[in-house]
Amino acid sequence: RPFVADILPKGLTVKRHWQLPAPRGALIAAALALSLTAGAGLGVGIFTFVYGRGASYLTNNPEACANCHVMRDHFDAWRKSSHHAVAVCNDCHTPASLAPKYLTKGLNGYHHSMAFTLKEIEGPIRITERNRAVTEQACRRCHAEIVQAVDPPHGGGDNLSCIRCHASVGHLE
Repeated sequence: RPFVADILPKGLTVKRHWQLPAPRGALIAAALALSLTAGAGLGVGIFTFVYGRGASYLTNNPEACANCHVMRDHFDAWRKSSHHAVAVCNDCHTPASLAPKYLTKGLNGYHHSMAFTLKEIEGPIRITERNRAVTEQACRRCHAEIVQAVDPPHGGGDNLSCIRCHASVGHLE
């Protein structure tokens, strides 16, 4: 298929738009705008991470969970529970494997921060179905011998829910 320039009369030329060089000033302005935007985004991100004590959430320290005032009651209830001596927040509320653990922490952190920033949460945080499943699996992993003894007699392939009956074990409230 011939290009338009190939069928034009001699002496007429066509320049392809994408081959035109951009004016130098426009390139400098675009680079400056991009740099300022990236710098501002990075600055706000770093400030938010430091102000929100983001590094503490990368640890296994239960104090990190109490950074947020809404979690203070849950933290105090955990300190009174029997689990205080054997488990920290991450043991029950994140998967055991490294990647799923930090994925869960990241998703929860994102959703919590968005909810509080946008004022969608006024009172205590309620567990989501995804987090309920994570917590259920943690119970079953730590208490495997008990679970094996209890699940089969209760029939038909459906497992009992540990946290349905023992919801306050980890947080004596």
